[in-house]
Amino acid sequence: MKGMVFLLIAVICEVVGTTALKSSSGFSRLGPSTIVVLSYTLSFYLLGLSLKTVPLGIGYALWSGIGTALTIIIGIVVWKEAFSPAHVFGILLILFGVVILNLNQSAAA
Repeated sequence: MKGMVFLLIAVICEVVGTTALKSSSGFSRLGPSTIVVLSYTLSFYLLGLSLKTVPLGIGYALWSGIGTALTIIIGIVVWKEAFSPAHVFGILLILFGVVILNLNQSAAA
């Protein structure tokens, strides 16, 4: 359980870092660039802590999959990026994949 909490916070940090990456304008703005470095550092640290109890494949799939889905949503809401049925379908596939991996992990335990 503790590993999953670390993993959830790691995902949040990764999403914050990715969002700040867009704001950094190619690392030309100090504030957002600093947020990128700090967020990713904390995200990887917490991901590493989570992997003490969460299997590597599950942890990385959750970290990258949920992070990707949230980043797409933030891109649409904050940056007014293109939104189409393909985006919805892709996000649903990611979320279903995460659920399936977790169900399979629960069955194997």
